Amino acid sequence: MRVALLSLPLILAAAALSAGPQYVDGSDHAVSGYDVVAYFDMAPVPKDAPPPAPVPGRADITARHNGAVFAFASAANRDRFLADPDRFAPQYDGHCAYGVAQGAKVPGDPRLWRIVEDRLYLNLTPRIARSWERDIPGNLSAAAGHWPGLDAAPASGDPVPRNLPAAPVAP
Repeated sequence: MRVALLSLPLILAAAALSAGPQYVDGSDHAVSGYDVVAYFDMAPVPKDAPPPAPVPGRADITARHNGAVFAFASAANRDRFLADPDRFAPQYDGHCAYGVAQGAKVPGDPRLWRIVEDRLYLNLTPRIARSWERDIPGNLSAAAGHWPGLDAAPASGDPVPRNLPAAPVAP
């Protein structure tokens, strides 16, 4: 069992290196225009508590990665992203982590996020996020099995099902 747990981060890292199309919603930005670096600066919360609200990026501070435009709250965050985009970009190209564990590409909601082993994961709805959090290691293992077959498939064209506050914001 120890070998399997040690190899899981390597499998996930390899999957991230060969990312397919990034999920982009109607905002025309990855992660709905929220700053992916800012997630890593927030204090962690218990898995049964709602995560803090994401930080909107600015329309004038952006970078391209994996075929999508990412927006940032500051130039410093953009520079951190550009130095290591695979660390900060959401796993599964911004698709729902639980959906990937179930074998499907569905949108990820930037308000339903967790940092696990220094990687950003998004989920689709509060109920789905709770299901994913009940067995994060098991869901990551299942997703590692499904992702190689899903990765090259087109990104989800579905919208995030709940109204998002506008992001990125104007300067």
